[in-house]
Amino acid sequence: MTPPQAPVSRTRAERFDDLVDDEVRRLHLRWGRELARVAFTVEDVPAVEPWFDGPVPLGQTVVQPTPPGEPAAAERPVRIVVFRRPVEARATGEAEISLLIRDLLVEEVADLLGLSPESVDPSYDSPDD
Repeated sequence: MTPPQAPVSRTRAERFDDLVDDEVRRLHLRWGRELARVAFTVEDVPAVEPWFDGPVPLGQTVVQPTPPGEPAAAERPVRIVVFRRPVEARATGEAEISLLIRDLLVEEVADLLGLSPESVDPSYDSPDD
C-alpha cells in the first residue's frame, strides 16, 4: 500500500495541474511583472455550443469586461484556461502533454502580450525542454 501523500497516489488530474503549475512558474520567472494580473486555471473541458463544429480548443484567454462607468483603459483581470481533457486526448504520455502545455501557454501569453511565441519562450515549438 502506498501512503496517500506519496506521488504514486496522485490522480491524473492532479498530475496535469502540476504540469501546468510548473510551466506557469517558469513563465513567471521571465514575465512575472507582465503576468501579475493573470490567473492561470485548469478546467476539464471547454463549454461549446452543440452546433460547434470546429476543433475543440485546448486553451482560452478570458478578459473580464470593463464594468460600466470604468475607463476602458483600466487594467482588467485576465484568466488563461487550459482544458485538460482535450490536451490529454491530443498527446500520448506525460512528456508530450508537458510539451503541449508549454506551447499552449506560451501561445496564449504571447497573444496577450502582443509578442511572438518565440519572443516569450525561445524553446517554443521545439521537441526538447
